[in-house]
Amino acid sequence: MFFRNDIPKLKQDLTIQANLLGHDLTLKTRWGVFSPRAIDDGTALLMKYLKINETDKCLDLGCGYGPIGLAVAKSCPKGEVQMVDKDFVAVELSNINAKRNHLSNAEAYLSDAFSSVNKDNYFDQVISNVPAKVGREQLSIILYDAYDALKPGGKITFVTINGLRHFVKDNFNSVFGNYKKIKQGQKYTISQATK
Repeated sequence: MFFRNDIPKLKQDLTIQANLLGHDLTLKTRWGVFSPRAIDDGTALLMKYLKINETDKCLDLGCGYGPIGLAVAKSCPKGEVQMVDKDFVAVELSNINAKRNHLSNAEAYLSDAFSSVNKDNYFDQVISNVPAKVGREQLSIILYDAYDALKPGGKITFVTINGLRHFVKDNFNSVFGNYKKIKQGQKYTISQATK
């Protein structure tokens, strides 16, 4: 339990130091965004297996405060990263963190999944740490929009809780016609499909 005199301290931003994709990042977070105290286990697993080319154009879907998108931006200095979230605090923090880490090739903006993205055949990669409660309908919308947004040969990579792995496999196969399990850990699975 917290008391009134605890509240000013709780309102202060938190700071995480992380090494993701081999890059050191300093990330501001805040209570109310996903995993504010530390990089979550799903993101940590994804960062061990994600492959980024230096010229990639990437979309971080549901960016939170930006750990995936900003690590990817460091890995594609000649490319770009668009980060989207439907939470304005997450978008604000992602942009603060991009500046803090001197990343001019990453930008966050408000979008409910692809609603404000509108880029056909543009991205080399769409990457997401998918919330466990995404729902079948929303996932279907996301996957078809991702298919349209990816260039031919582009990849979609999701990290999900293990309980969603068969669901993601079936849906990747249905929309993209292929599925590859990159890694299954104790709690999370990394899934990928190619357009």
